[in-house]
Amino acid sequence: MFFRRILTSLSRSDILFLRESSLLPNFPATTFPQPKLAQFQRKKSFGSPFMATAYRTDDAKRLHAVTSESDKDELLRGLEATLGSSFSTEPLVPPSNPLVIVISGPSGVGKDAVIKRLREARDGIHFVVTATSRPKRPGEVDGKDYYFVTKEQFLTMVERNELLEYALVYGDYKGVPKQQIRDFMSKGFDIVLRVDIQGAATLRSILGNSAIFIYLVAESEAALVKRLISRKTETIDALLVRVATAREEVKHLKDFDYVVVNADGELENAVQLVESIIDAEKARVRQRRVQL
Repeated sequence: MFFRRILTSLSRSDILFLRESSLLPNFPATTFPQPKLAQFQRKKSFGSPFMATAYRTDDAKRLHAVTSESDKDELLRGLEATLGSSFSTEPLVPPSNPLVIVISGPSGVGKDAVIKRLREARDGIHFVVTATSRPKRPGEVDGKDYYFVTKEQFLTMVERNELLEYALVYGDYKGVPKQQIRDFMSKGFDIVLRVDIQGAATLRSILGNSAIFIYLVAESEAALVKRLISRKTETIDALLVRVATAREEVKHLKDFDYVVVNADGELENAVQLVESIIDAEKARVRQRRVQL
């Protein structure tokens, strides 16, 4: 056998070492010829006795000669026989856990734009549609942007414990449905939640460090105010309230895990950074695990 030919080319000292390490069956060492010292080349040791073993030049040539699939299979079977166990074909790393990603930030910072582009650019993400009692804005679609309900309907949802979190924001209610999250996490989807700062604080108290909290900001306060003016959805008084609120909300940045700048005209950069955060989280050795 191919593996046998490799074994028979080893030196007496190689065989004795491997046998003492329980890496070889009890072949008589006297049957193996003693090569000349010039045939050895020494490899550096990294702390392992086996790594400090001398390897012969002709052995290396034999391994380089393993080119056909049958030779590879034969060598693999020989290694398994020597080690006394088969090599597992199972993945060394289990699939990553579904993530819950909380995206928050001041009004006008572009949360909706970032999430919309993120969903287009990345598969396996479910954006949780929150329920709200506020009226629809032009262009918004019920069931896609929000579930628009009356205040009475919303309070009924609260009484039935159907919401993960809810808050009264600018005179209207907003809340996150629990069952929607459970359903999509069970299918392996990562969950994205869009909430205000108050909602993020509530979710942090409920989910702790099991979720990822990302704070979205504009490049400057002046840029944020210009965006709010461009929306043309508030009166002057309402605009002043939002600006004052945004100034206070920035103080909560330290309560988040990551901050992403969504600069004007650089949406793709912001989305790519969010994707990088997700990729890094999925590569964690100690995975986050959300329990609802």
